[in-house]
Amino acid sequence: MEQQEYAVGATRVAAGRPDGRTGGAGRGTADAVLAVREAEREVERSVERGAEGEVEREAERDCEADPVGAVAGSGADDPQTSAEGLSPDPGLLRLAHWFAAATPGTADDLCTASFGLYPARHLGAAAAPADPAVSWWHGPTAHAAVPRAREARTDGGLRRARRDAAALPVVRSGAKQGGPGRHRRPERTRALPDAPRDVQDRSGEGLPDAERRIAARLLLAHPLVTASGPHADGFPLIRRHRDWLTERFDTLLGYRLVIGPWHARLFKAGLGPGAARRLEHPATGAPFTPAGYARLALALALLVDAPEQLPYGRLVQAMRAAAPDLAAEGTPTGTAALDTSPETSLDAALDASLDMALAALADWQVLGELPADPGDTAFVLTVDRELARAVPAGPPALADDAADLIRRAAEAEPGTAVRRLLAETPAVLATDLPEDQREWLREHRLSGPAALAEFLGLEAELRAEGVALLDPAAELTDLALPGAGTLAQAALLLVERLVEEVRPLPGEDTGGDVAIPDALIDGVLGDIADDHDLPARYLADRTALRRDALDLLHRLGLITLTPRATWLLRPPAARYAPAPDLRPTPGTGRHSRPTTPTPPPPREGPHT
Repeated sequence: MEQQEYAVGATRVAAGRPDGRTGGAGRGTADAVLAVREAEREVERSVERGAEGEVEREAERDCEADPVGAVAGSGADDPQTSAEGLSPDPGLLRLAHWFAAATPGTADDLCTASFGLYPARHLGAAAAPADPAVSWWHGPTAHAAVPRAREARTDGGLRRARRDAAALPVVRSGAKQGGPGRHRRPERTRALPDAPRDVQDRSGEGLPDAERRIAARLLLAHPLVTASGPHADGFPLIRRHRDWLTERFDTLLGYRLVIGPWHARLFKAGLGPGAARRLEHPATGAPFTPAGYARLALALALLVDAPEQLPYGRLVQAMRAAAPDLAAEGTPTGTAALDTSPETSLDAALDASLDMALAALADWQVLGELPADPGDTAFVLTVDRELARAVPAGPPALADDAADLIRRAAEAEPGTAVRRLLAETPAVLATDLPEDQREWLREHRLSGPAALAEFLGLEAELRAEGVALLDPAAELTDLALPGAGTLAQAALLLVERLVEEVRPLPGEDTGGDVAIPDALIDGVLGDIADDHDLPARYLADRTALRRDALDLLHRLGLITLTPRATWLLRPPAARYAPAPDLRPTPGTGRHSRPTTPTPPPPREGPHT
């Protein structure tokens, strides 16, 4: 019954843990008292589950016989034995096969739709005030030149190949991740008290608005926050303002916020096809492949009802047994899959995609510490089932296929759909919206963005083509522009030059986007490589520089790719270029526009 509820999208949130642990994976259950209490909690749940009651009563008998050796929450007396009976969740197993058969872009969209664990993404630099009827192409800019020289490339940034006499510091749009930022309105008026937060006013009445904003920004940047994770300092604020946050997220964005004793989960909606969002390895930044997504969903399908102590080798064996046809379905994408042949060693199954999947689960704290040696099959994983059940956001069992799930996850009434795009994406252009959403944006051009800007502490920039909510502190984004590092600075130089070269003139009808000649891209990148000291990998491989710089600009919505593989420059890109000089250059030909004559110098004479 539990699996059936979960397969249709129901998410169970524990009312509390009697063992008092501070949340997240990584907390062992060796202590006999904790094991007994957890087993007792499972027994109480058995009364509600009916058909599974006998299994839970067996856990109670095992716990009474040997409370120290009982594995908390598993109903078994030995982790090795309990792993043998792992049963995959049918909805997540189906999702794993959809991932395996998807193309890379579709797999990214499917991950966004089914998990909703993506962070918000906003452009940096303060908003440039202007008439909303002015185009981005011709309006004021937020241009900040990339420094011409650096004394040292300590943070991986660019420096000029020609050593100038005085090196300039990197111009940053704000502070590092998590800092207040020099452009941010002041928020932290006092240090968080050490007193328990649960006894304080949960509605938020009388508490600073800044605390609500900090909590809202944290959830939008990290939809899964635990009391013992990397963002634990913000968890008390989320609990303190949970009623207000729940209401505002539901009203403005249609998001469901679930807050338990040890974790908070904001269930985001999908962004539709082509959203350019992808999951990456938390340590290396390598993008997930369809095979990696498939293993992630497959592992999660087994972990939602796994024992809290689970041998690593048993998990891999259960994954191989649960999806013997995964390799065949994943073949069209050209990705590796689990080899289930008896001759294959276990080490061969522990490939890079499986490592990525388990690393993501550990990053979400579904799993505790991972084995240093992938071949250490006896290593015992610590599983947090509550967090495992909190990861999926979409109901895979209700969808017909991957495309249907992507569509369902993004469905919303026009106002909610536009506000979601404003809150999650760098810029919203009217030409990208369907007619009903475009009409809503036209009618609520001022009030819609203003409400979100106040809620999230952002700045609204309105232009003729659309709206962008900007974060000058570069905190509420996973990609920063302007930003530190070689790639971000090279991409900023590239977009500056592209805008200067192809910017349309006033009155020129371009339909919004402007085509970029491939030769121009290569030429500009060649100039950047010649004028700056690039890392060795980019000096040796210009193709990699082109690929990575264009990928960053594409993910930030400043360029887009047509079906014919032609790059188009989008209007918001112009906000990073120098202010345009739209006056024609005076000429000397007879058809040139007349210029104001310069008075001749006075002639010298005897009376001068």
